[in-house]
This record gives sequence, C-alpha cells and structure tokens, in this order.
Amino acid sequence: MASTLALGSTAFAEDAVITGPLPEQERAPAKPPAEKANSKLATQTEIVAGQNQAPMLSAGSVEAMMGAIAMYEEIVWGGGWEELEEVTLKKGSHGEAVLALRQRLMKENYLPFDSLQGENASRYDDEMVEAVKAFQVNHGVIPSGIVAEKTLAQLNVPADVRLESLRENLPRVKFYAAGLGDLSILVNIPAAQLETVEYGRVYSRHNIVAGKLERPSPALASKVSDINFNPYWKIPASIIARDIVPKYLEDPSYLKVNHIRVFDSVDGPEIDPTLIDWTITDPERYFFRQEPGPHNSLGSVKINFPNDYMVFMHDTPHRELFGRNVRFESSGCVRIDEVQTVVRWILDRTAAPLDPLSYERLITSTDQFDQAIENGPDVRWMYLTAWSTEDGRVNFRPDVYNLDGTGFIMGQPETSTF
Repeated sequence: MASTLALGSTAFAEDAVITGPLPEQERAPAKPPAEKANSKLATQTEIVAGQNQAPMLSAGSVEAMMGAIAMYEEIVWGGGWEELEEVTLKKGSHGEAVLALRQRLMKENYLPFDSLQGENASRYDDEMVEAVKAFQVNHGVIPSGIVAEKTLAQLNVPADVRLESLRENLPRVKFYAAGLGDLSILVNIPAAQLETVEYGRVYSRHNIVAGKLERPSPALASKVSDINFNPYWKIPASIIARDIVPKYLEDPSYLKVNHIRVFDSVDGPEIDPTLIDWTITDPERYFFRQEPGPHNSLGSVKINFPNDYMVFMHDTPHRELFGRNVRFESSGCVRIDEVQTVVRWILDRTAAPLDPLSYERLITSTDQFDQAIENGPDVRWMYLTAWSTEDGRVNFRPDVYNLDGTGFIMGQPETSTF
C-alpha cells in the first residue's frame, strides 16, 4: 500500500443515499444544524444526542460520496457555475448580484429552481439567508447568512475543483469506514472537529486543536484502550529539544515554574538541571516529566489508543485556543474542547467500573488514576478535505497539510510537503 501512504517523522504531543445523476429536486441538502451558541465560531462544541444527525463517517459514507461525485459530475457537464461579483450581500439586498447568488446556490441545490420565479428572485429574503447559512456550515465558515469575503471565496471555487476534491477523498473514506463499529470517535483534522458517534448518529461534536503545519497530526485507525486521569506528561525527546530546552536556556526558572522535573532515566533518580550543560547534551539522555495539576500541558485527562506515532487525545490548560476558527497549534496530538463529555461518554458505554462519585472526585483533584477500557470505541483520525454525509450534506475544508494530490490516506504526513 506504499502508493497511498505519505510516511515521515513521528508526530508527538502533549438515511438513504441514492447514487447516480439525480433529478434536481431530489438533491436538496439537509438544513443546517440549530443556531450556533457562539456567533464568532464556524463550528461548535455541543451535545446533539436525539437530533438524529449524521456523522462525518458511517457505514453509508462510501455510497454518499458516490452520490455526491455523480452530482458534481452533472454540474461540471452542465458548465459549472459563474464566478460571483465581489460584493457583500445580506438580507434586504436586491439587484442583479442577488439574482446571480440565487442562481449559484441553486447549482448545488441549496435553493430549489422555483425560487427564481416571482418578484423576490432578485431580493435577499429569508429563504436565501437560510440557504447561505447551510452553505457556510458545509464549508466551515461562520453561519452568519451574510455573503462577504470568506463565503464569497468558497462560492467562487470552480465546480471541477470541487469534483476533484470529492474524487481525491473517496479512497480515504473507503479506508476509514472499513471495520467501523457501533461506537466511534471521529477526528477530522482539516475540519478541526471531533464527533462521538453511536449507532450511526452523532452524540456530541467538539472543536479540537490539531497538529501544526510543521508538526502535523497523523491519520490513523485504532480503538480506545485506557484513560489517564491527572496524568504526568512524559515529554518526548523531540519536544524537549525543540521547545523545552530552548525555553529553559532563555529563562532558567522555566522548568520550576512549569513543574517539570528531570530524571537520569525513566526509573532513575531526579537530577538538578542546573548542573547540566544543555547546549551540548542530547535530550534523549534524560527523562523530563511534568507533574499533574492545572499547569500540566495534558490538562486533567488523557485518552489513549494503540498507534505507531506516540499520539493521543487530551485536555489542555490553554482553552483559549478553542475560541479560534483556525486551530492547528499542537505538536501532533489532539486537544479536545469539553473533553470530559467525551470521557463520560466512553465510560458510560463501556461499563468501566468508575461510579459518578469517584469520577467527580478524580476530576476535582490531582490524584492519578488509570482506567482500562475493554472493547473501547473505534478511533479514526481522518484527513478529509471533502466528504458527504448520509443526510445529503456535501462538505469541503481547506487542504491544511497540502496532501491532496499526493495519494495520502493513512500515516504520518511528510513535513517537507509544506
């Protein structure tokens, strides 16, 4: 499978689908999710259990992708769509630019053809506001209902480019969907989002922080194996060399302030870091460990799963990063907004012997506790820049790691691609 993998250095951290061309009236996209809580964010962290929402990946994803590809092939065969004028449009706007926007939205079935009829065809009405919001949700743009710079840029991506994105991601979807069980944790790196999924429906969605461009998160398939409460951060040598030692040399109080201790080896005695010449010392010579607590880079909890890349999912003391729309700031691991929702979801569905009282006591203390998880949820870290869900939504996201066109499916992205 070498042709489908882009392997490089290990990352570290801290409803029914119809294929083939369809009549336009049968391809209307699903309505966007309920109004968002934070108007400044394109995506939200929220529990959506009971809302019957389709996940990013499911048993029907391959069929959904084939249907989306057929739809965009038909659009391309029909000449695609015209580029829109660079003008801001919102509710109450009217004129030729609004009419052109209406025609553009109809191409991808965000509006029905009969919306061109009548006196409101060139007026930005409530129907158009909802159509624009649906488009924005599917493209990772703040769902404001206003067409401005970012939305306009997405609207003006040519149809043949969108078609190629869907074709590029079909092999990824096939690979990621294989063997997916009833319970899963889905991470889409380009979307910077995570979903907990049970029996084909989303339980919760979470904003995440994924790997930096120079330290990308890998794509992988695994299963949750255990959860560490109030974990030590056993700092990898690569992070020690690139981050910890330079900061210590700049500020000798750095290790103490951040509760980082240095040992002669994993099980060896603690040493005084001031006695070492760090300018000439190999970082692998010593073992660095950050103590549990509010300062700990892993936060209050760490979710583990077997993989070849030394990555995991975890909490973070830097929750301000979840308030950004671009969230690629980690060294490869995935930080989860409201991670305790994910932890409780795992524990409640795997009969882990941790009662509510014990759980509350753990998360309000710095006591370490490791909980093994038997037959844990499947884990998929995916690199999807285009995907279609079973409810008919077709989604696109930026190719943040520049992997489209390389045949990448699984593994560690090459940092040399940036």
